[in-house]
Amino acid sequence: MSRMKRFSIAASVAVASLASTSGQAQQPPPQSPNMTFFVTSTGPGKGADLGGLEGADRQCQTLAQGAGAGGKTWHAYLSTQEASGAPAADARDRIGKGPWQNFKGEAVAQSVDDLHSDSNKLGMQISLTERGTMVAGVGYTPNYHDALTGSQPDGKAFPAGEDRTCRNWTSSTQGTAMLGHIDRKGLRDDAASKSWNSSHPSRGADGGCSQNDLRSTGGAGLFYCFAAN
Repeated sequence: MSRMKRFSIAASVAVASLASTSGQAQQPPPQSPNMTFFVTSTGPGKGADLGGLEGADRQCQTLAQGAGAGGKTWHAYLSTQEASGAPAADARDRIGKGPWQNFKGEAVAQSVDDLHSDSNKLGMQISLTERGTMVAGVGYTPNYHDALTGSQPDGKAFPAGEDRTCRNWTSSTQGTAMLGHIDRKGLRDDAASKSWNSSHPSRGADGGCSQNDLRSTGGAGLFYCFAAN
Protein backbone atom coordinates (compact mmCIF):
# COMPACT_ATOMS: atom_id res chain seq x y z
CA MET A 1 0.00 0.00 0.00
CA SER A 2 1.40 3.39 -0.93
CA ARG A 3 2.20 5.98 1.69
CA MET A 4 -0.36 8.37 0.20
CA LYS A 5 -3.09 5.71 0.29
CA ARG A 6 -2.31 4.86 3.92
CA PHE A 7 -2.55 8.54 4.80
CA SER A 8 -5.89 8.86 3.00
CA ILE A 9 -7.37 5.89 4.90
CA ALA A 10 -6.09 7.19 8.25
CA ALA A 11 -7.56 10.62 7.54
CA SER A 12 -10.93 9.11 6.63
CA VAL A 13 -11.04 7.11 9.88
CA ALA A 14 -10.15 10.21 11.90
CA VAL A 15 -12.90 12.25 10.25
CA ALA A 16 -15.47 9.49 10.80
CA SER A 17 -14.43 9.17 14.43
CA LEU A 18 -14.68 12.94 14.93
CA ALA A 19 -18.12 13.02 13.30
CA SER A 20 -19.30 10.21 15.58
CA THR A 21 -17.96 12.00 18.67
CA SER A 22 -19.55 15.29 17.60
CA GLY A 23 -22.85 13.55 17.02
CA GLN A 24 -22.79 12.10 20.53
CA ALA A 25 -21.86 15.46 22.05
CA GLN A 26 -24.81 17.14 20.30
CA GLN A 27 -27.38 14.69 21.63
CA PRO A 28 -30.02 16.82 23.42
CA PRO A 29 -30.79 16.07 27.06
CA PRO A 30 -34.04 14.24 27.88
CA GLN A 31 -37.06 16.48 27.33
CA SER A 32 -40.07 17.04 29.58
CA PRO A 33 -41.96 20.20 28.54
CA ASN A 34 -44.77 19.59 31.06
CA MET A 35 -42.43 19.29 34.05
CA THR A 36 -43.13 21.85 36.80
CA PHE A 37 -40.77 20.61 39.54
CA PHE A 38 -37.25 19.23 39.71
CA VAL A 39 -34.12 18.97 41.79
CA THR A 40 -31.12 20.59 40.15
CA SER A 41 -28.80 17.97 38.70
CA THR A 42 -25.90 20.30 39.43
CA GLY A 43 -25.25 23.49 41.35
CA PRO A 44 -23.05 26.43 40.34
CA GLY A 45 -20.12 24.68 42.02
CA LYS A 46 -19.38 27.37 44.59
CA GLY A 47 -21.03 25.73 47.55
CA ALA A 48 -23.91 27.78 48.92
CA ASP A 49 -22.85 30.87 46.97
CA LEU A 50 -25.57 30.74 44.34
CA GLY A 51 -25.37 34.38 43.37
CA GLY A 52 -28.30 35.17 45.64
CA LEU A 53 -31.88 34.35 44.74
CA GLU A 54 -31.36 35.81 41.28
CA GLY A 55 -28.50 33.45 40.54
CA ALA A 56 -30.41 30.45 41.89
CA ASP A 57 -33.49 31.30 39.82
CA ARG A 58 -31.29 31.65 36.77
CA GLN A 59 -29.85 28.17 37.40
CA CYS A 60 -33.38 26.76 37.57
CA GLN A 61 -34.37 28.53 34.36
CA THR A 62 -31.28 27.37 32.48
CA LEU A 63 -31.70 23.73 33.49
CA ALA A 64 -35.41 23.82 32.67
CA GLN A 65 -34.64 25.32 29.27
CA GLY A 66 -32.35 22.42 28.49
CA ALA A 67 -35.15 19.99 29.33
CA GLY A 68 -37.67 21.71 27.07
CA ALA A 69 -39.56 23.39 29.93
CA GLY A 70 -38.06 26.86 29.62
CA GLY A 71 -41.34 28.48 28.64
CA LYS A 72 -42.32 28.64 32.29
CA THR A 73 -40.99 31.00 34.97
CA TRP A 74 -38.84 28.95 37.35
CA HIS A 75 -37.93 29.87 40.92
CA ALA A 76 -35.64 28.19 43.40
CA TYR A 77 -37.19 26.95 46.63
CA LEU A 78 -35.01 29.13 48.87
CA SER A 79 -35.70 31.53 51.71
CA THR A 80 -33.61 34.57 52.58
CA GLN A 81 -33.30 36.34 55.93
CA GLU A 82 -33.78 40.01 56.74
CA ALA A 83 -30.46 41.79 56.31
CA SER A 84 -29.21 45.33 55.67
CA GLY A 85 -32.73 46.69 55.51
CA ALA A 86 -33.90 44.13 52.96
CA PRO A 87 -36.91 42.07 54.06
CA ALA A 88 -36.88 38.29 54.36
CA ALA A 89 -38.24 36.12 51.56
CA ASP A 90 -40.14 32.92 52.28
CA ALA A 91 -39.50 29.99 49.95
CA ARG A 92 -43.18 29.02 50.04
CA ASP A 93 -44.16 32.40 48.57
CA ARG A 94 -41.79 32.15 45.60
CA ILE A 95 -43.05 29.02 43.86
CA GLY A 96 -46.56 29.77 42.63
CA LYS A 97 -49.74 27.98 43.63
CA GLY A 98 -49.26 24.50 42.13
CA PRO A 99 -50.07 21.80 41.33
CA TRP A 100 -46.61 20.49 40.41
CA GLN A 101 -45.36 17.38 38.67
CA ASN A 102 -41.94 15.87 38.09
CA PHE A 103 -40.10 14.89 34.90
CA LYS A 104 -42.23 11.76 34.49
CA GLY A 105 -45.51 13.59 35.02
CA GLU A 106 -45.94 12.19 38.54
CA ALA A 107 -47.71 14.43 41.05
CA VAL A 108 -45.56 16.19 43.63
CA ALA A 109 -48.12 18.32 45.45
CA GLN A 110 -51.44 19.99 44.65
CA SER A 111 -50.88 23.30 46.41
CA VAL A 112 -48.47 25.19 48.67
CA ASP A 113 -50.28 23.88 51.76
CA ASP A 114 -50.21 20.34 50.38
CA LEU A 115 -46.50 20.67 49.68
CA HIS A 116 -45.85 21.57 53.30
CA SER A 117 -48.02 18.79 54.69
CA ASP A 118 -47.43 15.10 55.25
CA SER A 119 -49.43 14.31 52.12
CA ASN A 120 -46.86 15.61 49.61
CA LYS A 121 -45.26 12.98 47.40
CA LEU A 122 -41.65 14.09 47.72
CA GLY A 123 -39.00 11.43 48.19
CA MET A 124 -36.24 9.64 46.32
CA GLN A 125 -38.56 8.14 43.66
CA ILE A 126 -40.46 11.39 42.97
CA SER A 127 -37.90 14.15 43.60
CA LEU A 128 -36.17 13.72 40.26
CA THR A 129 -33.73 16.03 38.51
CA GLU A 130 -34.55 17.97 35.34
CA ARG A 131 -33.07 15.01 33.46
CA GLY A 132 -35.45 12.53 35.06
CA THR A 133 -32.76 10.92 37.22
CA MET A 134 -32.82 10.11 40.92
CA VAL A 135 -30.46 11.84 43.34
CA ALA A 136 -28.14 9.46 45.18
CA GLY A 137 -29.44 9.24 48.72
CA VAL A 138 -28.79 7.26 51.88
CA GLY A 139 -27.14 3.96 51.01
CA TYR A 140 -25.23 5.35 48.03
CA THR A 141 -21.59 6.43 47.94
CA PRO A 142 -21.21 9.31 47.49
CA ASN A 143 -24.48 10.52 48.95
CA TYR A 144 -25.90 13.82 47.62
CA HIS A 145 -29.27 13.97 49.36
CA ASP A 146 -28.90 17.37 51.06
CA ALA A 147 -30.86 20.20 49.40
CA LEU A 148 -30.25 23.87 50.16
CA THR A 149 -33.45 25.54 51.39
CA GLY A 150 -32.70 28.02 54.21
CA SER A 151 -36.24 27.33 55.39
CA GLN A 152 -38.27 26.22 58.37
CA PRO A 153 -40.59 23.21 57.92
CA ASP A 154 -43.49 25.49 56.93
CA GLY A 155 -41.41 27.03 54.15
CA LYS A 156 -40.82 30.33 55.89
CA ALA A 157 -37.53 32.10 56.51
CA PHE A 158 -35.68 31.99 59.80
CA PRO A 159 -35.59 35.18 61.89
CA ALA A 160 -32.73 37.58 61.34
CA GLY A 161 -29.65 37.06 63.46
CA GLU A 162 -28.59 33.44 63.22
CA ASP A 163 -27.52 32.72 59.65
CA ARG A 164 -29.38 29.85 57.99
CA THR A 165 -28.87 30.91 54.37
CA CYS A 166 -25.08 31.25 53.99
CA ARG A 167 -25.51 35.02 53.94
CA ASN A 168 -28.52 34.90 51.68
CA TRP A 169 -26.82 32.54 49.23
CA THR A 170 -23.73 34.66 48.65
CA SER A 171 -21.13 32.90 50.85
CA SER A 172 -18.92 29.96 49.94
CA THR A 173 -16.97 30.12 53.21
CA GLN A 174 -18.42 31.32 56.51
CA GLY A 175 -22.04 30.73 57.43
CA THR A 176 -24.70 28.07 57.73
CA ALA A 177 -27.42 26.84 55.41
CA MET A 178 -30.50 24.90 56.48
CA LEU A 179 -30.72 21.71 54.44
CA GLY A 180 -33.50 19.29 53.60
CA HIS A 181 -33.23 15.60 52.70
CA ILE A 182 -34.21 14.93 49.08
CA ASP A 183 -34.74 11.22 49.83
CA ARG A 184 -36.37 12.00 53.20
CA LYS A 185 -33.98 9.66 54.97
CA GLY A 186 -31.34 10.31 57.60
CA LEU A 187 -29.34 8.72 60.38
CA ARG A 188 -32.35 8.62 62.71
CA ASP A 189 -36.01 7.74 62.44
CA ASP A 190 -37.35 11.16 63.36
CA ALA A 191 -39.17 14.08 61.75
CA ALA A 192 -36.02 16.10 61.08
CA SER A 193 -34.29 13.25 59.26
CA LYS A 194 -37.39 12.74 57.10
CA SER A 195 -37.84 16.42 56.31
CA TRP A 196 -37.47 17.40 52.67
CA ASN A 197 -36.88 21.06 53.49
CA SER A 198 -35.61 21.52 57.06
CA SER A 199 -33.47 18.65 58.32
CA HIS A 200 -30.17 20.06 59.64
CA PRO A 201 -27.76 22.97 59.18
CA SER A 202 -24.61 22.75 57.10
CA ARG A 203 -21.20 22.62 58.75
CA GLY A 204 -17.59 21.99 57.87
CA ALA A 205 -13.94 22.90 58.12
CA ASP A 206 -14.15 25.75 55.59
CA GLY A 207 -16.79 27.61 57.58
CA GLY A 208 -20.00 25.81 56.62
CA CYS A 209 -20.80 27.06 53.12
CA SER A 210 -18.13 25.68 50.79
CA GLN A 211 -18.62 22.91 48.26
CA ASN A 212 -16.45 20.67 50.44
CA ASP A 213 -18.52 21.52 53.51
CA LEU A 214 -21.76 20.64 51.75
CA ARG A 215 -20.24 17.43 50.42
CA SER A 216 -19.04 16.41 53.88
CA THR A 217 -22.61 16.00 55.18
CA GLY A 218 -24.01 14.37 52.05
CA GLY A 219 -24.68 17.19 49.62
CA ALA A 220 -23.52 18.85 46.44
CA GLY A 221 -25.14 22.27 46.51
CA LEU A 222 -28.38 21.03 44.92
CA PHE A 223 -31.76 22.72 45.42
CA TYR A 224 -35.41 22.44 44.42
CA CYS A 225 -36.90 24.32 41.46
CA PHE A 226 -40.61 24.98 40.92
CA ALA A 227 -42.50 26.48 37.99
CA ALA A 228 -44.17 29.55 39.45
CA ASN A 229 -46.69 29.93 36.61
